[in-house]
Amino acid sequence: MKSTAKILIIIVTWNKKEYVIDLLNSLSVINFPREQLDILVIDNASNDGTVEALEAQFDDIEIIRNAENIGGTGGFNTGLAWAFDQPDSRYDYLWLLDNDVVVHKNALSELVTVLEENSETAIAGSTMMQLDYPWRINEMGAFVDQQNGTLVFNRHYEEISNWQGTPIDDLLVEDADLSQQLMHCQPVMDVDYVAAASLLIRAPVARQAGLWMDFFIHFDDVEWCLRIGKAGHRVAVSAKSLIWHLSAAAKVPNWILYYDNRNILYLLAKHSGDIAVNNAIRNILKKTLYYKLIGKADLAELHLQAISDFEQGLTGKKTIQLPYKFERVAEIGRILNAPSIKKIIVPWTINMQASNIQNIFVGVMKKRPELDVFYIVSPYGPQRQLPNTIPIFMPKFVVSRYIKYFHLRNQFDIALQSDYQTIFPLSWIARKNLFVNDENFCLRQAPKLSEVISLSILLVKKWFQVGK
Repeated sequence: MKSTAKILIIIVTWNKKEYVIDLLNSLSVINFPREQLDILVIDNASNDGTVEALEAQFDDIEIIRNAENIGGTGGFNTGLAWAFDQPDSRYDYLWLLDNDVVVHKNALSELVTVLEENSETAIAGSTMMQLDYPWRINEMGAFVDQQNGTLVFNRHYEEISNWQGTPIDDLLVEDADLSQQLMHCQPVMDVDYVAAASLLIRAPVARQAGLWMDFFIHFDDVEWCLRIGKAGHRVAVSAKSLIWHLSAAAKVPNWILYYDNRNILYLLAKHSGDIAVNNAIRNILKKTLYYKLIGKADLAELHLQAISDFEQGLTGKKTIQLPYKFERVAEIGRILNAPSIKKIIVPWTINMQASNIQNIFVGVMKKRPELDVFYIVSPYGPQRQLPNTIPIFMPKFVVSRYIKYFHLRNQFDIALQSDYQTIFPLSWIARKNLFVNDENFCLRQAPKLSEVISLSILLVKKWFQVGK
């Protein structure tokens, strides 16, 4: 079916020059008539040369420069407001895109097909694949558990095994229909929401729904979809429309946790009611204690601030200053080479090859033969990834492992921890914890029992105050 629809593409970007250029390049080869598309890029005061690069490389796009970074919410609201100022007949659809995606050649045409063949559907979204693991699904739309705000992702982490090893540039132009490659997968499915990483909406419905709630980032698109769904429209996801997005797995939680927790409370307050809000607050309190116990007191504090600001009615952007800084993994040798560091313990949960830490450790251990590096061997395998270390064998039984960790306390200067798979008792056995992921690391003080007890008392009081 050949569509005559006129479409406005809205892209919001901030300091992601290379990503947004990749996106615009992928848009240049999609199967949709270019003359029916207008592209509007909203730049949230980038300082990495984004605007200059776009102006130099693309002469057929419109750019709006915001005076400051007003987040994804503010950026998309800028684009939506611009669209709403146009004559009603100018656009049939608005296509909202994240700046760190690339799109399949049929991504737009398949979304248009969904809306033109289903008059009750107001929003159609793409299946989101992972940019760092192109064969893996990040989400195929999602549902919202409105009793506590939990998001339930469709087909989360399912894989298209025969795509492994295929370059992303090839996947973008190959024919793809996941309903033919996944069991029990329909071409189009109703969902509660689709992410604005790739969201096509009927322009008249967007006008009726209005702008996004002032969340700054995260859950703004979720709330919008729920709002539109409550107005009687359907929200759907297509298994034939694909995009590749920098996955959340590669983005380690930090200051964004504040917005995640605050904004879900506002969403539930609007769409679910007090019981759901109270359930969510109690879940946030549990997470607060968890982060405190593993030695991420700064992130625990963000959870408490999220609850407090929700209760005070504060929305929008918040100035957040974390006490610890995040550095590139390549700089980790500076920490390990410090003369005060004499004993280090490393768990099996850290993928030494993926983060290149193995090479760094080998270099440090050659330079500092007096450095004692202990490696905790997994009770379930595989074997240790770091040679010439002192092995510590962990028993399979949980209680026995906790006893083992207890006996290891106060023996180490630094304990390495994986940001992706943190071992709770390991955070208590060294003076400092070095949390590491594939890209960054952060050195934090070990948790203190007195502070955990004080926080626990506060949380218990707060727990019983909820709903009163």
